Amino acid sequence: MLKEIRKENRIMSYVRETRAELRKVVWPTREEATNLTLIVVSTIVAMSVFFGAIDYVLSALVRFLFTQ
Repeated sequence: MLKEIRKENRIMSYVRETRAELRKVVWPTREEATNLTLIVVSTIVAMSVFFGAIDYVLSALVRFLFTQ
């Protein structure tokens, strides 16, 4: 019986602490979220183009070396 009460207390304290921490969070404004999303998307696109170009050049180099 005592173990069941402790489990409930642990769960309830976890829920209480989680709610308290979520109240402390400073959520970004819509403008901040939009700007950060654009930064992330543009970085991903730029890195994809960069690594795609490197892949293309190295593939062409390997093809050139093996066809001779």
